[in-house]
Order: sequence, then C-alpha cells, then structure tokens
Amino acid sequence: MTAQAIIILLIVGGIAGWLAGLIVTGGGFGLIGNIVVGIVGAVIAGWLLPRIGLYIGGDIIGDIINALIGAIILLVIIMLVRRAT
Repeated sequence: MTAQAIIILLIVGGIAGWLAGLIVTGGGFGLIGNIVVGIVGAVIAGWLLPRIGLYIGGDIIGDIINALIGAIILLVIIMLVRRAT
C-alpha cells in the first residue's frame, strides 16, 4: 500500500466515521472516536463487502459509501456489545 493510498483511506474513513456517528445515534464515541471507527470500518468494508458480492462502483463516493457501511456495521456491533455488558 502506498502512502497516497493510506492517506486516502484515512480521509475516507474519517468522513465515513463522522457520517456513521450522525446516523447511528446513541452509539457514537465523539468525533475522534467516530473517525477511528470509520477508519476501521473502511478496512472491514474493504475486506467484507467484496466477499459477500456487494460492489459499489464509483471513485471516492463509492469508497465513502463502502466505508460508511462498514462503520455503521461496526458501530452497531459495538453498541450491542456495550449494552450486553
């Protein structure tokens, strides 16, 4: 992975985390925490979505949508685990 790809992943993940924090109310971790969740969600979505056959095309918008899906999934899972404990 090049330095440019890592920077794009961080930016896309940050945007996705911020949006996921707005969508999933009550499960957020504040701005910085949601950005971190978005970055991790982008990695998860980049791995998971092609394996289940979900391809969202496009340039940066498609990447943000993929990362947003991963961040929402991650936030919901974290929220469910926090409620269970």
